[in-house]
Amino acid sequence: MVQVSVLLPVYNAERYLSEAVESILRQSFTDFELLITDDGSTDGSLPLLQSYAAQDSRIRLLSRANRGLIFTLNEMLAQAKGELLARMDADDIATTDRLALQVQFLQQHPEYVCVGGAFNLIDAQGRIVQWIPMPEQNDEIQQMLLMGRTIINHPCALMRRTALQQIGGYDSQMPTVEDLDMLLKLGEVGRLANLPDTVLHYRFHLESVSAQNILFQTEMAEAACQRAWKRRGISGQFDSPQPWYRPLPNPASQQQFLHRYGWWAFCSGFRRTAARCGIQAILARPQTPESWKLLICALLKPIPAQ
Repeated sequence: MVQVSVLLPVYNAERYLSEAVESILRQSFTDFELLITDDGSTDGSLPLLQSYAAQDSRIRLLSRANRGLIFTLNEMLAQAKGELLARMDADDIATTDRLALQVQFLQQHPEYVCVGGAFNLIDAQGRIVQWIPMPEQNDEIQQMLLMGRTIINHPCALMRRTALQQIGGYDSQMPTVEDLDMLLKLGEVGRLANLPDTVLHYRFHLESVSAQNILFQTEMAEAACQRAWKRRGISGQFDSPQPWYRPLPNPASQQQFLHRYGWWAFCSGFRRTAARCGIQAILARPQTPESWKLLICALLKPIPAQ
């Protein structure tokens, strides 16, 4: 019996997979198993995972045809032996003390069923461009979840296995918002928290998704909230803004996104990333002064003191 089961679903994640796996294997907390399911990858993910599994007995590796994320998570939930379940994504990097800090919190606070934490936003090269603190108190977290805001970052979460089983795991009818739906339900059987400590380096890819996908996710988020309002017998108000990490496929939205990301990079000292964002923003809408300002600052201006 182990104390923690780390759930790592993998699908075509070869580029970043080694960093993700090794960040778990290097944890200061050692009483864990690492469940990895290769969900039908077509790149080199499986051979890489097989190599790691052959070297470390803590890894339990399953490979099969693609069944999707929600099916995979529920399958891993059924296989897990740990009292606590840690989520992990195949392109992120866990901080060395992540599990130690989160396990300690849940051990000291039995009324809590899930804990997340702050995280660093990193780019494709692993450079930190922004630190993202999260609300820490249960009441604020619950309030924001009920508005449709997934305020515990899913790959930062450590949950009690019995609580996740109690709510029936992940709902297959809630695609794209299975994490929001799960957190809303967990909030009905216990308390939720975020640590002030940084527990993860969350990799952000400078890519857009279609407006149709964003619209669908927003509709599903509202549906998850409506279900929660009904279960709790309350009148809620959906107020989930467009995610900052998902620009719409139009020049104005893409430019706004590039400005935000570029200034984050500049203030963190990553001039090349900031300059690249400035150039892409200029290409999106050349007439906007803000884009030129970003590029010029990235090339010439001293980086602000931290």
